[in-house]
Amino acid sequence: ELGRLIRGPPPSPTTIDDVMPGTPLPDVVLYGRPGCHLCDEARAIVVALLAERAARGLPVARLVDRDIESDPDWQRAYLASIPVIEVGDRRAELVTSASRVRRLLEDALDGEPAPTSR
Repeated sequence: ELGRLIRGPPPSPTTIDDVMPGTPLPDVVLYGRPGCHLCDEARAIVVALLAERAARGLPVARLVDRDIESDPDWQRAYLASIPVIEVGDRRAELVTSASRVRRLLEDALDGEPAPTSR
């Protein structure tokens, strides 16, 4: 009976709950505003990198868009520095580089700095 239950390799973890039960995975929060082309580019980078992580069986966070024009505090804080990406306690401002977003995601979601390439 036990032989029927254990067949093949276990599935790769895809959420932090699979790796660390009870530990919530932080959202990837993108602060931007409508009509911001850099914000659109940053969103596309985040979506592509999250899909890449999922394909590799790595933990994948939820993307949350925040329109800074909907909150006066966000507008004051981020107007001059959008797009801004936050993951947990980590933040990157004026994000336009896929390598910078990848590093942010790896640092925040995998718990260790990503190796830098030259």
